[in-house]
Amino acid sequence: MKITHWKHLSERARDALLERPTNRISGELRSQVDDIIARVREHGDAALREFTARFDHVELDALKVDDAELAAAESKLPTDALAAIDRAIDNVRTFHAAQRPAEIDLETSPGVRCQRLNRALAAVGLYVPAGSAPLPSTAIMLAVPAALAGCPTRVICTPPDRHGRADTAVLAVARRCGIDQVFKVGGAQAIAAMAFGTETVPKVDKIFGPGNAWVTAAKTAVAEDPRGAALDMPAGPSEVLVIADETADPVFVASDLLSQAEHGPDSQVILLATRESIAERVAGEVRRQLEQLDRRETAGKALENSALIVVDSVAQAIAVSNRYAPEHLIIQVDQPRRWLDAISHAGSVFLGPWTPESIGDYCSGTNHVLPTYGFARTYSGLSLTAFLRQMTVQELTPEGLADIGPVGRRLAELEGLHAHGEAISLRLAALRRRTVA
Repeated sequence: MKITHWKHLSERARDALLERPTNRISGELRSQVDDIIARVREHGDAALREFTARFDHVELDALKVDDAELAAAESKLPTDALAAIDRAIDNVRTFHAAQRPAEIDLETSPGVRCQRLNRALAAVGLYVPAGSAPLPSTAIMLAVPAALAGCPTRVICTPPDRHGRADTAVLAVARRCGIDQVFKVGGAQAIAAMAFGTETVPKVDKIFGPGNAWVTAAKTAVAEDPRGAALDMPAGPSEVLVIADETADPVFVASDLLSQAEHGPDSQVILLATRESIAERVAGEVRRQLEQLDRRETAGKALENSALIVVDSVAQAIAVSNRYAPEHLIIQVDQPRRWLDAISHAGSVFLGPWTPESIGDYCSGTNHVLPTYGFARTYSGLSLTAFLRQMTVQELTPEGLADIGPVGRRLAELEGLHAHGEAISLRLAALRRRTVA
């Protein structure tokens, strides 16, 4: 693993060093995704079975997980696994329940009442990946806020295994979160099915969840179609940036880097160290721990996209991190909380040596569906509010209209919108007649 000194790099070289692995939606990939979406829209369930056989290598009779399979899932898991799921659900529910935005009801002027009310999205699709590893934790992160928001229709799509079954832990989470519509469909075809509906899969209004390049491209495509479904955020391959000073434990730092590297070969991990000796020790620990991993081949490929960067200070490290805008930012320095106000661009932040990123992935309570590829500059991580929409209401009394109506009429004149002004003037005239009478 090559160690690079930030101060020796030109601005162009710095940009190149922080560049993400190539995962942009290429023209060829988008064309293939568009073909999948078109086939699903035209042929429905038949297309889903065709693509499942091609991509997941399994022939399915039924796409929907039946009630018996859902009910049996919980009995197949050990007691301690169910307890871990329940504890994670409790923490995620606690944190997300506190996020409900307050409704607003006030008078902006005498007789002019304005409100903002919360309404749950009517139908949401929750995509739970299961490519190289099933992710029941993602099911928790999506299903819990959807339930808290009160979305009436909640649909899970998740790829089947080689035996045609959905992951048992994912099904257990669905049961515990009150979701009974689970479909064994993955990839771009699952996104198309939820966006436009098929004979079996209901159409939804918005799709949530991370995925590979195909899933991300499909979410983007269906969101561009007014008949499709909105997307939550750009959420692609996982990434982590760790800032470490001389107080950091290289064993911990290496483990955090590897925990993200094992997600997939297109993941990216970056270390910003305040001394070269720190970077050297971490590199040695990464090599040692890598050999012990079951997924060392996957992690090793991801490490090819890694960067070990020596910076002059923690302050400079924070500046570099804000430039990169990581999905996950780990601060392993002396008094880490004192740097929190300086962090402007990060999906989720982990402070101190006893806060592994994987706890955030599973059970601290925060959501692990986060913006990647620099979108942390403009997007937030998933929250309860993503499953809600706000609706404004206004109501005027006759006195309120008499007071503020002339303001609206004058603004309509400035814009040259005659009908706008007339809608106000006619009412003001009616009020004057009432007063005279």
